[in-house]
Amino acid sequence: MAMSSGLSGPSAGSDAPSIEYQHLGRFSNWVEFALRQKAAALWQGSHQLNLGRVRDALGFGRDRPPIEPHQEGTWIGDGVVGQEISWGVGYGPRTSAWLLRPEGAQGALPGVLALHDHSNFKFFGKEKIADGPNPPDPLVVDLRRREYGGRAFANELARAGFTVLIHDVFLWGSRGFTLDEMLAPEVSATSDVDWLPRSDILGAPDGTAVQPGLIRSYNRAAIRHEHLVAKYCNLLGTSLAGVIAYEDRVALAYLRSRTDIVGSLTGCIGLSGGGLRAILLQATSPDISVAVVVGMMSTYDHLLDRHVAPHTWMLFPAGLARVADWPQIASCRAPSPLVVQYARGDQLFPLQGMVAAHECISARYLAAGAPEAYVGQFFDGRHWFDRAMQDAAFHQLSFWLST
Repeated sequence: MAMSSGLSGPSAGSDAPSIEYQHLGRFSNWVEFALRQKAAALWQGSHQLNLGRVRDALGFGRDRPPIEPHQEGTWIGDGVVGQEISWGVGYGPRTSAWLLRPEGAQGALPGVLALHDHSNFKFFGKEKIADGPNPPDPLVVDLRRREYGGRAFANELARAGFTVLIHDVFLWGSRGFTLDEMLAPEVSATSDVDWLPRSDILGAPDGTAVQPGLIRSYNRAAIRHEHLVAKYCNLLGTSLAGVIAYEDRVALAYLRSRTDIVGSLTGCIGLSGGGLRAILLQATSPDISVAVVVGMMSTYDHLLDRHVAPHTWMLFPAGLARVADWPQIASCRAPSPLVVQYARGDQLFPLQGMVAAHECISARYLAAGAPEAYVGQFFDGRHWFDRAMQDAAFHQLSFWLST
């Protein structure tokens, strides 16, 4: 026999909500109540934010250099000289990375970290945005067609005159959990991918194709598994955003240790989850000279209601919204140069939230006495980093890393 909760609707026991949220139903008035609670504690103005406070809020703020970096191999192809690199970060398997430079280049070049996206595609990391020694998987080719104008944009960036480092980060590619680990009975009692071979599918030999169905199933399992990882992060006093920012800072330390980059000039660039990583890196490292953020900007309040569910835990570190808004995090190192590209038709972010964020960041840079150091670019189109956006971004990197 079903038991009644005793509640007759959204207004039972409290004031009726002024806005009905499709994901919250009769708890819609929770939003207004919670925002009033937050307002009492919110830091007044992004000028109070700094690198140290952001690191504290994210957790995992104590850095260490890459462990035993090693060059695994080299290749030349399509105007690019590539190196396969690996290093340790202190836990889990070694990070796999590629370093790309234009073929025939002599001497040092500006260094850039190209940061792969989330895209609910964790079987591959760096391969999504860079061509390595082997042809890309057909599923990667399809992703690039949808999201990157058909380009491996990291290779294009290298051909434009940069030393580019692309690395796998926590939960992706070489840094991912195995399918066996994600589908352990105590982790996933029921699963639509339970029929698959429970083996480590990440270490396929060079040139060996992996069945597309297996890759898709791995990615489906990883979507669910991210929730578990986020719980562990909270239990350990950190956040998924903090762990990923730490690993990106380790990669940055490796890039800056090389002799083929120009002095201390280092930038970072990424779309979507890669743009999120660029914001975190900009906000937690003084060694980023310019950050280019593509398709990853809105105020938090404007994400309510329909723009919460599609996003990764990386965008919602526990407690962060209590002390800062997302554009405040992005601009906390003003006047350090920041480029943000917005797509007016971005299905993952509301236009009002993008405009509000743009105004917030602009005001922060104006207050810092360097309004020109923030470049906000609005493009037509959906959530992507097409060729026109890439060309504009590369131009900004060239400008800021040559001055």
